[in-house]
Order: sequence, then C-alpha cells, then structure tokens
Amino acid sequence: MLNVLIDTLRRREALPDDQVQSALGQLTNESVPAELKAEFLTALAQKGETTAEISAFARGLRGLSVQPPIDPETRAGEILDVCGTGGDRLNTFNISTTVAIIAASAGVAVAKHGNRAITSQAGSADVLEALGIRIDLTPEEAAHSLREHRFAFFFAQKYHPAFKHIGPARKLCAERGQRTIFNFLGPLLNPARPTAQLIGVPRPQLCEPIALVLQSLGIRRGLVVSGRIESTSGAPKATSDGSPAHLDEFSTLGENTVAEFYQDRGFTTSVMAPDNFPLQTATLADLAGGDRDTNAGIIRRILCGEDRGPKRDAVLLNTAAALFVAGKTKSLTDGWELAARLIDGGDATHKLKALAAN
Repeated sequence: MLNVLIDTLRRREALPDDQVQSALGQLTNESVPAELKAEFLTALAQKGETTAEISAFARGLRGLSVQPPIDPETRAGEILDVCGTGGDRLNTFNISTTVAIIAASAGVAVAKHGNRAITSQAGSADVLEALGIRIDLTPEEAAHSLREHRFAFFFAQKYHPAFKHIGPARKLCAERGQRTIFNFLGPLLNPARPTAQLIGVPRPQLCEPIALVLQSLGIRRGLVVSGRIESTSGAPKATSDGSPAHLDEFSTLGENTVAEFYQDRGFTTSVMAPDNFPLQTATLADLAGGDRDTNAGIIRRILCGEDRGPKRDAVLLNTAAALFVAGKTKSLTDGWELAARLIDGGDATHKLKALAAN
C-alpha cells in the first residue's frame, strides 16, 4: 500500500482522508520496513503537505492516543498548550517551557505536551526533568496535577504508543536531513485536547495552514507564529539554503508572522513588529541555549528575576501571547505586564518549586 501511495505523492497528488488513514495503518504497523516508511514520509514532504492532509493525520493519530481522565470542571475552562514545532535549528533555550510555567503561575491550566530532544540539545521533557519536574506521570496523575497545580506534562512517548513504530523511520529521515510531517504534528496531538494553543513554526508560510488545522480540530482560541531574525546590519539572517531564518517562537529580533482565531472573532493573519515593547538590543546569540542542565539553569535565573536581559524579554513577549490566547489578558501589552509581575513578585519561581515538589 505504501508503494502505491508513494507513487501518488510523486505525481504531486494530494492524499484524500481514506488514503491518509491507510498510510497511518502502514506507518504504525511494526511489520512494515522503516526504510519504506521513511520513503513515504520523504515523498509526502517533497510534495508538500496540504492543510487537509495535516488535519487528517492529526485526527487519526489523536484517535490512537491515550486519553487522560480530565475532570469536568477543568475541561469546562480554557486548557492551554504552548510549544514550538521545532526544526528551526537555531539552538535557543527552552522558551516555550519557561512560558508554560509562568502561565501556570497566573492560574491558567497548562497541559504541556512534549518529548525529548530530536532536533535540539534539550527538548521540553529533558529540561523539565532537569528542573526536577516529573515527566512520567500516569494519565490519572497528570489529570490530577492539571486540576490541583494548573500544570501537567504529557510525555508524548507515554500517550502515543503507536509512535514507537514510526520512530525508526523518523530517525532515518533526520539522519538524511529530511524533515517530515511529524515536525508539524507534535503540537497538534496533545492528548489533553487543549482549548487554546500558541504554536511556533519555523517558516512563516506554515502559520496559516497550521492555524487552519487547529481550527478544524476544534481548538477555540489559536495563535500560530513564526518570528523573523534580523542580523545586526538589519538584513535578514539567512539559513543554509539562503532563505530568511525564523524562530518557532515570537521573535524579539524582527517581525512576526501571525495567524490567529478566536471564538468571538474570525480568522486573521498579520505581521507584527515587537517595537511596542521595551526590548533591549539583542542578537540571536543572546537567546542561545545548551544542554538540559544549561537550559534548566537559564530558566531558573529567568523565573527568579536574576536574568533581566534579552532572554527575559523573549520570555515576556511569548508569555504575553500565551496569556492572551488563553483569555487571561485582553492584550499582549497586558500580558507582558502580568508576566513581569509574576516573575518579579515571586509567583513564577514559587510555581516551579511547587511543581518540583509534586
């Protein structure tokens, strides 16, 4: 079956829903060779995934995930996830994970979905583990933590058992420098079924398609961003293929392409410069991270208010967006100010200590 679908993709033909489901059946079948799965994923990427294909893959994989028993009261409110797809290969520290902890300290229910590092030195699971926060919660424990502590980590490996049969093919693709649809899918597969999401993507062309996928999955409030990086001369910093480099986060270093939708407002796309915020002069090097322990140290210093440099600015801007998309604040400016108060007032570091003690 995969051979037939590979031929279809090489003819630049999109896969309808039924063929996507057939492909998923093959990808999650341990008897199908990893090399053939990698060939399919490569053909799909080279054709270019359509919004409909990404939606169909997301729905199918969500249906195969383990569902945590979230209580009705928590389910009735907003549940937030904030993450980047990864793949920008720019070696920044774990901005989204830092944002998630601050948002939880604001009283937002944060269901953080993530994994160990694939394209970076430290994934969200790695750095949370280094911070002393449990990443191996059972579905029942995670649901309890979300209710009682307003934060729970949903470790992808525990909630997506089918992925173990896809992993070898993804590894083959990664070794060849080939990105796959799974670079986009991670943030779309949160088993807690969040109602509000902030997602960062490494290319601005992905903002609208991923936002449309979120909307099709029933997310009530969604914001997808790709942040441009300007060099010190003001010209766009370029990637190895010559295209402008973008962070899978809100950038303090250049304009941000944003696609967003809310229940009470329609779907919009825009470009937002961060000029309205009190940003310090910075370069990409100022946002650099390292291994899990290095990044854990960075996060601790930001949350306790010790680091007040460009890394804090990046966290404040992204937290502003997270609090806004979760409906906690009415504007990004309000979100920035609230995030700063949560850090400076000790709420953020208190939340970190409470989560580590849980």
